[in-house]
Amino acid sequence: MSTAPAPDFDFIAPVYDALAQLVFGKAQQKAQAQFLELIPLGARVLVLGGGSGWLLARLLQKSNPAYVLYLEASSQMLRQARTRYQNFSSAGAEVEFRHGTQDQLLPEEKFHVVLTPFVLDLFTAPQALHMMQRLTQALLPGGLWLHTDFYLAPEKRRQIWQKPLLWAMYRFFRQVSGISGTGLPPFEALFSQLGFVTKQEAFFFHFFIRAQVLQKPLGS
Repeated sequence: MSTAPAPDFDFIAPVYDALAQLVFGKAQQKAQAQFLELIPLGARVLVLGGGSGWLLARLLQKSNPAYVLYLEASSQMLRQARTRYQNFSSAGAEVEFRHGTQDQLLPEEKFHVVLTPFVLDLFTAPQALHMMQRLTQALLPGGLWLHTDFYLAPEKRRQIWQKPLLWAMYRFFRQVSGISGTGLPPFEALFSQLGFVTKQEAFFFHFFIRAQVLQKPLGS
């Protein structure tokens, strides 16, 4: 199947970070930065959907990659990321900004680490799986996948407020950005289907946000 058209975050780009902090405080940023120090020295890193660029600055502060491909579907977000990077003194890593989605990856491009910060939840489960299959192809054997997204805790007492908040978020972004997703994809099942093993995970915002480190099998 082909990937659904990328959501349009251009309209909300100028206020996206402020809106996220209004709702979640620093929880989203803390979750995305949680495992950046695990990125190997000199790694080739793919950031898919990094948004306005604050994550890129944090990545370069906490790790020392050789190359970072910053792949972003929103031209406005990409412009913000470029501007922020120009004002940031990195340790010498090569950073490439590219407008598009995983479909703009070249067949020969391979990475040691892939980052998907609050990206896969925007799509239906079949669409998310299609994206994950393409990203898996681009990830080297034994490579790390740093995945950060929303999470429904198993406890009913947490779901009482998590489900309505999640519903409201999906409704809002369907109206504003045209996302196709209507609920969280079954991330555990999808990663398991692709052979990934969870190495570490951490939870934020009362178990509504989860950061994970997953590893691709060495023999794949």
